[in-house]
Parts: sequence; C-alpha cells; structure tokens
Amino acid sequence: MTRQTMGRGPAAAASADGFARRALVTGTALALAAACLAAPRAAWSAPPAPQSFDILIKGGHIIDGTGNPWYAGDVGIRDGRIAGLGELPGATAKRVIDATGKVVTPGYIDLHTHTDMSILADPLAQSKVRQGVTLDVIGESQSVAPRDGLPQTRESGPQPDWTTFTGYFDRLKRQGASMNIISHAAFEQIRLAATGYGAGATTPAQLERMKMLMARSMEEGAWGMVLRFESGGPRYPEEVIELAKTVHQYGGNVTAHIGSEGFEQDQELDFMFRMARETKVPIHIFHYKIRGEVNWPKQQHYIDRINAARAEGIDVTVNQYPYTAMNHGWNVFFPVWAREKGPEAFAKMLKDPKTVKKIKADPDFRDWVIEHGGWQGIVLARTTVERQKKYEGMRLAEIAKLEGDADPADTCLKLMAEAEGRIGGIFHTMSEDNVRLVMKQPWVAISSDAGAINTEEPGFPHPRAFGTNVKVLGYYVRDTNVLTLEDAVRKMSGLPAQILGLQDRGLLRQGQWADVVVVDPATVKDTATFEKPKSYAVGVPYVVVNGVLVIDNGQHTGAKPGLPLYGRGTATPH
Repeated sequence: MTRQTMGRGPAAAASADGFARRALVTGTALALAAACLAAPRAAWSAPPAPQSFDILIKGGHIIDGTGNPWYAGDVGIRDGRIAGLGELPGATAKRVIDATGKVVTPGYIDLHTHTDMSILADPLAQSKVRQGVTLDVIGESQSVAPRDGLPQTRESGPQPDWTTFTGYFDRLKRQGASMNIISHAAFEQIRLAATGYGAGATTPAQLERMKMLMARSMEEGAWGMVLRFESGGPRYPEEVIELAKTVHQYGGNVTAHIGSEGFEQDQELDFMFRMARETKVPIHIFHYKIRGEVNWPKQQHYIDRINAARAEGIDVTVNQYPYTAMNHGWNVFFPVWAREKGPEAFAKMLKDPKTVKKIKADPDFRDWVIEHGGWQGIVLARTTVERQKKYEGMRLAEIAKLEGDADPADTCLKLMAEAEGRIGGIFHTMSEDNVRLVMKQPWVAISSDAGAINTEEPGFPHPRAFGTNVKVLGYYVRDTNVLTLEDAVRKMSGLPAQILGLQDRGLLRQGQWADVVVVDPATVKDTATFEKPKSYAVGVPYVVVNGVLVIDNGQHTGAKPGLPLYGRGTATPH
C-alpha cells in the first residue's frame, strides 16, 4: 500500500473534506478581521454625547413605582419632565443631588384628602410635601364646586369667590401651590345645589339638573364623582346610579366613603358593587376598615368580599391610612334626621331639650357612638368655644368627670350645644392587627384622609396629616416588615396613578412629569403623635414637583410649582 492510498475510505474522505471546510472558514474570518482593522475609525459607533439636565439625582437606588426591585442609576430632569434614567455617564446639571445610600421614588399621590381650602390658606402644603406627597385628591361629602346657589361657608379662613371648578382652578393657578391638585365633584353637594337641605326624593326636573351639574363639572375638569353616604347605603340609590352613568360617559371614576363602616358594611358594599355592575364605572373606597371592637373579627370577611368582586370583574380598589383612629366632626355620630336640614337647623335642635332627649334615646346615636370607639375612644380635637379649649386632646369619658356628669352622653350633648354642633373629633376605634391585614392586600393604596396644613394649625389635628406616608416607609417597612419598600412605594405612586387613570405621573419613566422624591430608608419616620400631632416628617431630604425643588436638603424652598390636573372629560385642553 502506497502513501497516497493509505487510509483512503469513506471516513478518511469525510475527514479531509471537513479539514478543507474549516480551513476555508478560518481564512474567511481572518480576511474579515483584517478588513475591519483596516477600516477607517469613523465606521465605529461613537459613544452618546453626555446629557445636560436641570437637576441630576446621582447614585441612588431607583424604585420606579411598579413594585419591581430597585436598580442603581441616576435620574435626570429637564423642562419639568424626567429626561434620563439609569446610567448617565458624563451628565451635567445646574443642580446635582448626591443620592448615595438613598432611594429615589416617584412623588406620592394621596387619593383621599381635605386640602380643598387649606391649600388656599397655606399654599406651601408643608405637612404633605415634607413626606414626599406631590399630588392631593380633594372632595368628599363637599367639594370646591359646583356652588350654584350655595351660601358662604361657616368656617374661618378663605371663602369661596367662585361657583365652578373653572373658578377654583383659576384661583389656585393665580395663587400657586407647592403640590398638584385633582378634585372630584361631590354627589351630596350637587344634590344640595339642586334641591336644598332636607329634601326628599328628587323630582324628574331636579334629577336632570343634578345630571347637568355633574356633566358641567366633568367638562370643567373634575376627575369623577365622590360620595359620602350614611350607614347602610345611600337613601336614594337610583339618583347616585344615574349620576354615575354620567361620570362614566366622561371617563371618570366614583370614589366613596361608605356609610358607617361598622354594623352595616355588607349593605354598603352591596350598593357599591351594584353601582359598578350597572354603570361599568371603576369604584374606589376610602379608608377601608371595620369600626368598633365588636366588629373587628369581621375584617377578613370584608377583604374576601373585595377579592370576590374583583374575581367577578368589578374594578374595585380601596385606600387606607396607617392608624387605628379616625377623624371628623362629632356631628357624624348624631342621627341623620337631626342634621339633614343643614348646620344652622342642627345647631338650633341641640338647644331644644325635647330634641336633645330624642337624640339621646335614638338607637342610631347609641350604635354610632360604639362604632366611634365609645366614650373612652371619642376625643375632643378642636373647638371654637373658649371654655372648651382646655379639653382639646382629651377623651369624652375624662371630660365628663371634669364636668361632673355621670353620663358622658350628657356631656357630649351639652358641649355640642355650646359649640353649635361644630366640634372636631378623633376616634380610637380600629384594630392594629386589622390595619396590617388590610395593608398587605395588593389592591390597597395608602392615603391620609387629611388636609395639607402646617404646625400652626389650631387644636389637635390627626397625626396622619403629618405622618401617613413616612409612617408606612419607616414603621411598616423598616421596623416591622409588613411591606417591602418597593411595594410600599407602589401603594403610594404607581397604584394610585392606575386608580386615577393618570398616564404621565406615578412612575419613574422617561417623559413623565418630574414628581420625584429622595428618601433615606435608614432614617425616614413620622414624628407626629396623637399627643403631639403637629410635627413634620424626617428622612425625606429632597422633593421635586413638576421639575422644581420644593424640599431641598430637608427645607422648604418656598417654590409653588404645583398645578391643578384636569380630568378626561375636560372640554378645553389645559
């Protein structure tokens, strides 16, 4: 066998062919590499040019509001918008903020507030913006409009010089504010404008006027309709449903304080779900809870009801404040018949001995006192009567002893008569275990049910005005691990934006409005207590609203870049 024929079979031939192919591929690759090396340098992609911003927040952990885990990066802000996110090498800015060791989040959206008039009295909104709140949603049983035919308010402070939402928003823009504002239109106020106090069921003409006022409000920029109905559900549910249909036509939602949130909460939820089924409108429920110690074991049942409604396809969400006490006027636990004719008539009734005796014997009065925490849980938070001011911050059972009354109900009725029915209260009536249970649900947003105020506020305000958001970030995230930091931020930003249908706020995304917060997760906390409520948050060194620094190194800058935000039904774009 010669050298040329040795090993010549099918396997050897295949091996030779494979070697030839590999040689060809290798040669081609070498040729391409040589061509690339010989190519002019201009063929390579140049790195992007460094960007320039108005504000550059560097080195933080970005929590974008979706619930996703944080990531390291920078946030660049230009012309009021988020213009850069992530790695921004070589970027420059007029103002650079070092966020090393801190988290950078979207601004917080408070879905339930009473900032309606307080933002006009003090546009700096310090109790809120110092927590990172950049948008308050206003309106409950009352709203800033419509005010057609309504008298001036009895409250001190700014008085309405407008009738419509357009008038209120124009005043807000002229005056300026340190935060953004959205307003709902209150069903109860629209009904009052159409029928007056103490009216029965509406006539067809009155209902048409109510629908007209609702439609006009939506066209002027109202975001949707807000309800506050009494225990068990609204007295005239068909009227509410008719107005909800109007709201749906304009792309709005319906939010509600549902009755007493106690003994009759099943009926209250039944109505909300019925309205959602019949109108297809998204519904949102304020401060989801159960009042009264005897009712505390029912909280899981009411969570199950929301889950069942969502499984059915009802778009229902709720919000919550992280406290076991609530806050409103003492008049709320008085029978409806005593207050439905308006505040002046209520004040007269409180001075009539026969009527006072009737109130005291009314089963609703007794039940609603229990739902409010009983005489041990009801606190006198604010009064305009000079002799009563020494009782501010005290519980009614304690006040009754100082007044020499055997029955705290008599003390309550006496003080209310003196104050003409105008006493503000705090009510210790909820369970901490239930607060945590509700907070963990994915469809629960964080809201305060408080106005934006300052430390000069008279009386004893609820500490939630100063501490809601930072209490969640500090106590419920860092200290007790009820929530992760990412989920807490989602409940304050991305989720509220989704509930409202906001498309350009609530997330850290390029192109969104620059409402941005820098938080120190190691130090953020609330300092306001029920005993000393007027105290600002700590651990939130920087807050940006519409691209402007409002809180800078923990201090308010005095800037007022906030805007009214107009709903989808607005006839004229803004």
